[in-house]
Amino acid sequence: MANNETGYKASAKWLIASPFKVRPVADLVRAKPYPEAIAILDNMPNKGAELIRKVIASAAANALNKNRKLGEDMLYIKELRVDEGPRLKRVWFRARGRADMQLRRMCHISCIVDEIGKKTEA
Repeated sequence: MANNETGYKASAKWLIASPFKVRPVADLVRAKPYPEAIAILDNMPNKGAELIRKVIASAAANALNKNRKLGEDMLYIKELRVDEGPRLKRVWFRARGRADMQLRRMCHISCIVDEIGKKTEA
């Protein structure tokens, strides 16, 4: 769950949302401070914004629970990935007895938050 060297992690898998629609939302908040990212996501109407906000809030809760000295203003989004998941294939009935294939796309969202100004040893 949480590792001090790489940050504090959270992920959500098998979310029914197209990764192509969720990625532009993720691009807006990547590498931003935690409070600013949450404010941006709260004011967006997209379905992906709510999904990403929950994952980021979970990663921040992991950080605050693991390290009592941290505050919300001390966190930033170090990494935010939206990966493609499996697809649900459903039959979509059409006119004249025909049928099409409907694909319900899924995505996996993973987030790492870290402390602002933390010194990393190389």
